This record gives sequence, structure tokens and C-alpha cells, in this order.
Amino acid sequence: MYINSTGFYIPTERVGNDHFLNLNGLTDEWILQRTGIRTRSKAGADEGHDSMGLNAIEDAIKHLPYAASDVDLVVSAAYAPYDTVATLAHVAQRKYNMVNAKAVYASAACSSFVNGLEIIEGYFAMGKATKALLVCSEHNTYYANETDKVCGHLWGDAAVAFFVSKERMSDNDYTIKTIYTHGLGHIGKGPQGVRLRPREDGIAMPDGRDVFMHACKYLTSSLHEVCAANDMKVEDLDYIICHQANMRIVANVAHQLKMDNSHFLNNIEELGNTGSASSALVFAQNTDKFQKGQHVALSVFGGGYSCGAFLVEI
Repeated sequence: MYINSTGFYIPTERVGNDHFLNLNGLTDEWILQRTGIRTRSKAGADEGHDSMGLNAIEDAIKHLPYAASDVDLVVSAAYAPYDTVATLAHVAQRKYNMVNAKAVYASAACSSFVNGLEIIEGYFAMGKATKALLVCSEHNTYYANETDKVCGHLWGDAAVAFFVSKERMSDNDYTIKTIYTHGLGHIGKGPQGVRLRPREDGIAMPDGRDVFMHACKYLTSSLHEVCAANDMKVEDLDYIICHQANMRIVANVAHQLKMDNSHFLNNIEELGNTGSASSALVFAQNTDKFQKGQHVALSVFGGGYSCGAFLVEI
């Protein structure tokens, strides 16, 4: 599998930590110390899940080596959609005249992007598709409860899009070496660790400590999985991108791997937790840093629970 182009969209508005003091009593110092977040991105009044996703696709099309209408599979991967019937996959199919495409929506909490990538891998393996669009847009602030002291201050909004092909399309393509996912609903607090119930309390994290503990463990083990599949060690990686849930989690992963911070790329300090878009978004934001032959691994953990990773050769 090959990544043909990437694109992203980040709203311009930033919400600072001081915003939450009168809402839930949390100070800037408290939030920064425990999460590493200074600001978070927020979609404007005229923006949303679909519009952010379409903007990310537009950004990716700028460098696409074929017509977007050639795509025969569209996967929208996210947990915070605007509509679960007419999904972003269907909206994108219509906008870009992808008349021969299948349109699929996939959700596995914050690991949704990697699960979406694995779905594409399956369609390619079955011979049912050759060119795919994977778009992930998370409008977290649409659902978040800012008065929630546990997680109301975490969430940011953003979208990312990858065009992926079964065969190499240009010399600029990146190679996806291995994709790994694993459902973990049987572990710890599992399905109750994080939830999104719009009619009740929005995005909630009743068991934050349990989420933290298992995220640290499985973000690390997922990296080992994709490296071992390629006869590599994690220390052979040029860059590591973890799900951007909390900088303390990233620091814990770095400590477990005995690797310094120079190997890790992050955006959580400015954008907050942008959900399942976060790790792929960091990748798309930093393509100018990558050099031919380098290896980049992205590792994710989702409430539910689930984990995953994929290894990219530049």
C-alpha cells in the first residue's frame, strides 16, 4: 500500500486554558502540568465535521498524482460525526464525483484512523478497490462538556485526509509497510473508559486513570508489533507519532522505550486532543521533515478500548 498524498485542516480559533477557570475551576497551570495543553483548536460557527473533512481533502488533492474521481473506495473514520447516516464518506463521494466508489463509515474511538486504513488494506487484498480516500474529521467541541473537570478541557477540532493506492502511483509515494490493530474491549474498564452520548453528557471519561494506564501500555506494544513485523527495533525508527491525548502519555512511552523527545512529533500543546485525527494529522503537518528512506511509526489508543499502529517508509 502507498500513501499518494496527505492533507489537513485545522480551524483558526484557539481556546486558551484560562477559558476553563470559571467553567470548571481548573487553572492554566493545572491543565498544562497534567496534559501539556496550552490551547486547543475550535471549529468556527460556520464549520463542522463535514466542512473540515472536505477542506482536508482539498488540501490533499493539491499533490494527488491522479484525478480524485478515480477513487473507488472512500472511508470516513471518526467517532464525532455530524451525521451517522449520510456520512462524510458519502458527502465526499458526491462532491468529487467518485461514482465508482464504495462509501464506508468506520469508528473505533481514537484508533479509528488506523482501523480505517486496515479496512482499505482489506478491500485492496480482495481486489475490490485500487485507490482509496481515508478522511478523518473530529468535531470534538460540538459534543464536549466544558464544565466537566475530568476531560472538558482536552478537546480540539481538526481533520486529515490520506489518498492511498494499492500500487505505487509516483516516485513521491510513501510505503505503508505494516498495519496492526487490536480490539481491547476485554481489558480494564474497556467499553466504559470513554464514551460519547450526545443526549446525556457528551464526551465523558469516567475512568481517566484506567485509560491513561492502558494507553501507555498499548501505544508502546503496538510500536513493537509493527517494528517486529519488519525485522526492526523501535529504536531504529526515525520518528514516532503517538495519539495526541496527553503529553504525559507520550512522555511515558518515551521513557518505556528509553528514547529521547527528538524522536517524537507532537501537536497537542497547541491543538489539544483532536481525537482519531491526531496522529495522522501530526504526520501530515510534518511531511517536510521526512527524508527518503526514513521510517515513521504512528501508534494509537482508543477508548473502548482498542489500539493500533502503522509503519511508513518515506
